[in-house]
Amino acid sequence: MASLNVNGTARQFQAENDTPLLWVLREQLGLTGTKYGCGIAVCGACTVHIDGVPTRSCVRPVSTVEATAKIVTIEGLAPNATHPVQKAWAALDVPQCGFCQAGMIMAAAALLKEKPKPTDADIDAAMTNICRCGTYNRVRAAIKQAAGITA
Repeated sequence: MASLNVNGTARQFQAENDTPLLWVLREQLGLTGTKYGCGIAVCGACTVHIDGVPTRSCVRPVSTVEATAKIVTIEGLAPNATHPVQKAWAALDVPQCGFCQAGMIMAAAALLKEKPKPTDADIDAAMTNICRCGTYNRVRAAIKQAAGITA
């Protein structure tokens, strides 16, 4: 058995070394908020934080994640969806289908941690996730609202 620190708790799992972190999170640890989208790290639906860095978990072999690394999934971002990004997402009705939203929220939360008052260029650079519904304008507005930036 191997162990990972996920959402502040040591979690045990058993997997082949080349198993993507995404599948350990979803299938073995039951954290299904992180989604499988493309499988090639393009869409961002699988974004989690590893030591604060947004990471596409669909291509990250679990064997490359140190046991001491702090992994945060959408379930561990904030209790009861109280993170400012989650609040802004709800207030502005950002999701349509919602499939990509956990990854979007994780990317946005990492952006705001690094740059508390991001510019449009900062948002463009950080938000590389794909939304099939095209909610990009609402994503930008929610990020700005979470950052306390008025239009």
